[in-house]
Amino acid sequence: MPNPYFKFKQFTIWHDKCAMKVGTDGVLLGAWANTNNIKRVLDVGTGTGLISLMIAQRSPNAIIDAIEIDEIAFLQAKNNFLNSIWSDRINAICCDFKKYTSQEKYDLIVSNPPYFVDALKSPNQQRSLARHVGSLNYESLFATASKFLSETGTIDIIIPAEAENSIIDIAWKHKFFPVRKLNVYTKPSKQCRRILFSFSFQEKKCEDQDLHIKLTDNQFSNEYNLLTRDFYLKI
Repeated sequence: MPNPYFKFKQFTIWHDKCAMKVGTDGVLLGAWANTNNIKRVLDVGTGTGLISLMIAQRSPNAIIDAIEIDEIAFLQAKNNFLNSIWSDRINAICCDFKKYTSQEKYDLIVSNPPYFVDALKSPNQQRSLARHVGSLNYESLFATASKFLSETGTIDIIIPAEAENSIIDIAWKHKFFPVRKLNVYTKPSKQCRRILFSFSFQEKKCEDQDLHIKLTDNQFSNEYNLLTRDFYLKI
């Protein structure tokens, strides 16, 4: 039986009621997202609440609003927040991002969005909602984010590598420019699997880097350990 929770160094994620469990994608984004001088954060599609908690750990003064459309996942994320030492700084909100309203501007909008555009949907409705873009597509993500991002803020996301060109086109449509990019490889011999992007209203040269999760001997790479060492218990 799968473990109903995942324990990190400073917090625990219960994910037994969530369609999408704790995974490498979320950990990568939570550890990589731009937290420099941020005061307000919006986590779109928070799921278990993992990314919000990672950002809370990295940013002692940030106030985080975490949106989740699925009520079951929302309740579990809310409990994960309440059981953390940052419960006073993370607000769980159950709503559709496309209908979200706020008077606040955010310094960081972060999202690990659904990405199985053409894949066969799961018969499990909750899991299908979490994994497919029918509930939150890239177009609506950027369109809505443009209303809430501060002038100097960033929207940070993780995407499948094959979606890179279409994501950049959609971002440009809404006046976002790529300013950081991390190409993620499982091993040096493998093709790029995921890309982490940071988009901004400010047009400038994009910082482009590579990350290999493991080496050819199947050991975790030094750069992966360095990125995640504040979170994983075994690093």
